[in-house]
Amino acid sequence: MKLRTVRRHLREGSKNILRNGWMTVASVGSVTTTLILVGVFLALMLNLNKMADNIEQDVQIKILIDLGADQAAIDRLETQINTIQEVSYIQFSSKDDELRELMESMGDDGAAWDLVQQDNPLNHAFVVKTEDPLDTFDVAKTIEGFQNVEHVEYAEDVIQKLFKFNEYSRYIGLGLVIALVLTAAFLISNTIKITIMARSKEIGIMKLVGATNGFIRWPFFVEGLLMGILGSLIPIAVVLFGYHYLYYNLQGRITLSFIELLPFNPFAWQLALLLLVIGAFIGIWGSVMSVRKFLKV
Repeated sequence: MKLRTVRRHLREGSKNILRNGWMTVASVGSVTTTLILVGVFLALMLNLNKMADNIEQDVQIKILIDLGADQAAIDRLETQINTIQEVSYIQFSSKDDELRELMESMGDDGAAWDLVQQDNPLNHAFVVKTEDPLDTFDVAKTIEGFQNVEHVEYAEDVIQKLFKFNEYSRYIGLGLVIALVLTAAFLISNTIKITIMARSKEIGIMKLVGATNGFIRWPFFVEGLLMGILGSLIPIAVVLFGYHYLYYNLQGRITLSFIELLPFNPFAWQLALLLLVIGAFIGIWGSVMSVRKFLKV
């Protein structure tokens, strides 16, 4: 395509934005409204996924060692656990550590355990984590078969429900985002179709005098691209300002360890770029799909 032709398409597409007046405002408004919803929902969904990952990463296996196991037996058990490929972390916790942890978890009532510190009845333990939290079940079953293991604790039912909930929430979130994007594309397609209907005779005349489909389509392509970009500017501003405010005002007030927002930089800028791309895509797609019908002359 010649440079002169490219300039003509860019000029005509830009002029159409101004010529159509309120129809342009309606198209841009459709993209803006939908992309605000997409941006807010994406930010929420990705942060919830981050929190879900944090919870999964905190899943651990506690192995209670037989009370009769000596140090050599404990060392052998540790070696066996380390040979499991899926294990990424192992830490020994003495029975004194276990008692101290128990007393701290009970608050003021934990002082009652002071009486048993000299004759501690608790077990030594190993705390184990896997590289992939989904391997927790298989690793726990394997360790249960080792010698000098009295009991393996990993809250099997709770963890299974947690993993299923996280999996379903990711699928549902992805489905809702796709549905919002398709809705935006549908809205802008119908809005642009109305503007093109007003120029259907013009398109027909251009076809009759020999203009190619590509020559007719390109200005509408540019028009849709510009409307998509314009429609994404306000959502980008809303996302950047809103996330900046939440990140720097809520981060210090959150006390739960697993609730951690994604860093403003680069997450907010990546999300802004994604909204710009989505806006441009639905603008182009809406224009191309709308003008296609009127090219069949």
